[in-house]
Amino acid sequence: MIRIEQFKAGEWRKGIGYQYFIPNNINDEWSWQHPEINQLLEKAAIRLGELNAFSRFVPNIDLFIQLHVTKEAVISSKIEGTQTNMNEALLPETEIQPEKRNDWKEVNNYITAINTAISSLHSLPLSGRLLRQTHQTLLDDVRGEYKMPGNYRTSQNWIGGASLKDAVFIPPHHDLVQKLMSDLEHFLHNDDIRVPDLIRVAIAHYQFETIHPFLDGNGRIGRLLITLYFVDKKILEKPLLYLSAFFEQNKSLYYDNLMKVRTHHDLLQWLKYFLVGIEQTAMHAIQILQQVLQIKADAEQTIQDNYGRRAQSGLKLIRHLLQNPIIKVESAANMTGLSYKAANDLVMQIAEDNILVEVTGQSRNRMFVFEKYLNAYTK
Repeated sequence: MIRIEQFKAGEWRKGIGYQYFIPNNINDEWSWQHPEINQLLEKAAIRLGELNAFSRFVPNIDLFIQLHVTKEAVISSKIEGTQTNMNEALLPETEIQPEKRNDWKEVNNYITAINTAISSLHSLPLSGRLLRQTHQTLLDDVRGEYKMPGNYRTSQNWIGGASLKDAVFIPPHHDLVQKLMSDLEHFLHNDDIRVPDLIRVAIAHYQFETIHPFLDGNGRIGRLLITLYFVDKKILEKPLLYLSAFFEQNKSLYYDNLMKVRTHHDLLQWLKYFLVGIEQTAMHAIQILQQVLQIKADAEQTIQDNYGRRAQSGLKLIRHLLQNPIIKVESAANMTGLSYKAANDLVMQIAEDNILVEVTGQSRNRMFVFEKYLNAYTK
């Protein structure tokens, strides 16, 4: 049994001209005496349960999930230095300026990786295999494409600094990665130990980031691991909770808390920080769902009351905009089955009612945004 207050994170070992860190195995029973952990664990679990319960009562909840996924991809990629905002991420690649397309591709790869990983949980457990498949999708045809997509690293990597000599942190030697990841995977699914799920996934995220099993993309895969765990364990029926926004609020605090475990064996502080993040993020996700449900209801009421024979097409368009709140008239025509002129008249009426906002200022190739809806996710 591992006592959290007496936890030894691992040991430093000499490489050639540098020291790397070897984390201790985590697949064991865990206990603690610190009462604050119990309080924070209870609060986080209650909020997570509220989010799951709330999502069950939201009609057509799947319509709203894609914007949650897009937001996660944008913020998680931003932590790694990618500069793409929500509006850009939702546009087709042809609408992106050439100098921004690499960043756009990285974010959209991550959107695909998230959606594919969530779908794969129906047939594949949360495992090293699933994480490697997700990693392959993440790095497909982008700047990390030469960094062994879909495979654990076979060379030494580092975090921070320009080289091994000035690195902030050097993860374990690559020969140890497979064994450490196997221990992590067993820990996630070990039914013989009594470790609360929120404690288990907090420790697992720390361990994954410490192992740093890939040459690139570790941060994004490690943060996605948290959501995948909740869905895999049926704690959340839908993938509605992502911690990247909480971590991104103060990136240095996130990295410092991870680093303090390695340097000072302070797992207690990491757990407190993580549990507060779960509670706050779940509460925020509920607030977003409440806002978007009201925005959807207001838009549908306006269309039903005022659009006459156009109402059915208008409601169909709103449904489409819940999944992608940016649209051109051509797309509206294709989606509703209307002629270009009829679709243009419909879009213009919806814009006059301040549901859609034209954002290009052009007379041709105009683009309209369901602004209130999109803003609910970007606050």
